[in-house]
Amino acid sequence: MTGFSLQTLGFPEIHGDDRPIKLNLRKGLALLIYLAEARGAVARDVIATLLWPESPRETARARLRRMLHRIELVLGQHIFETDRTSVRWSPAVELKVDSHLFETACDGGAFEEACLGYRGDFLAGFSLPDCPEFDDWAFYRREALRGRLMHGLERLVQDKNAAGEHFAATAHAGRLVELDPLSEVYGRHLIRSLLLAGDRSSAERHHAALTQRLRDELGVAPEAATEALMDPTTAPLFHAVPTTLYVESAGVHLAYQTYGSGELDILIMPGFVSHVERVWEHPSCRAFLVSLMALGRLILFDRRGIGLSDRVGSAPSVEVTAEDIGTVLRAARTRRVVLFGASECGPACIKFAVDESRLVHGLILFGSLAKGCWAPDYPYALRASQYDTWRQQLVAEWGGPAGIETFGPSLARDPQARAWWAGLLRAASSPGGIWAVLKALRDTDVRDLLPRVSVPTLVLHRRNDRAVRSAAGRDMASQITGAQFVELDGNDHWFFAGAQQPVLEAIKQFVNALPRGRRPAR
Repeated sequence: MTGFSLQTLGFPEIHGDDRPIKLNLRKGLALLIYLAEARGAVARDVIATLLWPESPRETARARLRRMLHRIELVLGQHIFETDRTSVRWSPAVELKVDSHLFETACDGGAFEEACLGYRGDFLAGFSLPDCPEFDDWAFYRREALRGRLMHGLERLVQDKNAAGEHFAATAHAGRLVELDPLSEVYGRHLIRSLLLAGDRSSAERHHAALTQRLRDELGVAPEAATEALMDPTTAPLFHAVPTTLYVESAGVHLAYQTYGSGELDILIMPGFVSHVERVWEHPSCRAFLVSLMALGRLILFDRRGIGLSDRVGSAPSVEVTAEDIGTVLRAARTRRVVLFGASECGPACIKFAVDESRLVHGLILFGSLAKGCWAPDYPYALRASQYDTWRQQLVAEWGGPAGIETFGPSLARDPQARAWWAGLLRAASSPGGIWAVLKALRDTDVRDLLPRVSVPTLVLHRRNDRAVRSAAGRDMASQITGAQFVELDGNDHWFFAGAQQPVLEAIKQFVNALPRGRRPAR
């Protein structure tokens, strides 16, 4: 039996025994790719609706039957396994798909192999104009794979520079800049790598080009960190931020940082999206984190699938995120920790506090909620239909400062904040990747865990929070025995936006009131 390979990265092609096969059936090629990506049986009605959306059900099913027959005639053998309701690639056929090989390499940490095999974006230049659902599916798959590529390249830049292979790092950094020319972080990766390689003239040329792009496209000047790179008298070649470390959990590498020292650790989980390095780049966010260091050692990490942690192709659930919290805390050799869970990360912190109460010294929930969407007995969140509309809008605006008017209205008109947030989003995830994350958040429900929280708890919420109603925070606090609820002035959802001092003062009072105990040395 002939073995087949599908090229999906770039314009799609099919090969049999390493020879290209001319399949003059555009929808037939789309069908083969869709079935390969499904990795299993797909309902006939689903395929028929996807490829012939304007046709009546029976007509579309008949066209599907004819298409299956025509494909097998061209390929010269039976490649489908079918029954009355479904279709799949036959398990007897040896099938290789380049997008699957790319993801397998990423999953195994073989980023050089993965990035070398990424010849182009998923189905680049291929579309079905009369099949909008297929094109939408292809778009989200394309963005998810592209996000994994950018994550892999960023890891390679980091690893190559750490190994002293600075010229190799410049090649990967240059590819990042090509993928996202307006990202200052990627621009800095390239400039820094060139400087480390001793090529200052090229670094100056790329700095000038980046400055021009930012001015022409965004109307902003480079950030201070970018300018500092080019000052040989004052600029270190690396940011004065914590080193990013990695710990493995069930085959997934989690990116984390520790910063500062003290008898107490404070784990920061900022919400649905994060990036442990870019979070330090906005002055307000950095100032907030530095202020918290007066209370103890900070620990930050990116959930699996987000930021600098491995992209895993699935949304991190509350249960999985709670397990990852434990993995990171063990790697950081934590003995006593205060969990700071903001927004959608609150539920995972609640789960961990219930499961590992002996390790958790205190729990702080900021702008959070116990359930992702409305229910008759939970009127504090958006209805599922409203949530999905918001999710579609956020994803549609991805690449720009999506949602900043809701998350940080006090910063919404600040060009620097808008550029920073847009860049963080692009680096932390992709439209395809974040779609599943937001869906999982919509379906989150930890209300049954609230009465089981036994650690001291502080619930903070701004009175006019535009993203999560303060009533959600008040309700959550009422369900946790002994929890303190503090309602703050303002309408920012981000803890670092708006007036920071009331937030920091409330946290300080809470932490200082916690019972102190001797902590073993790390």
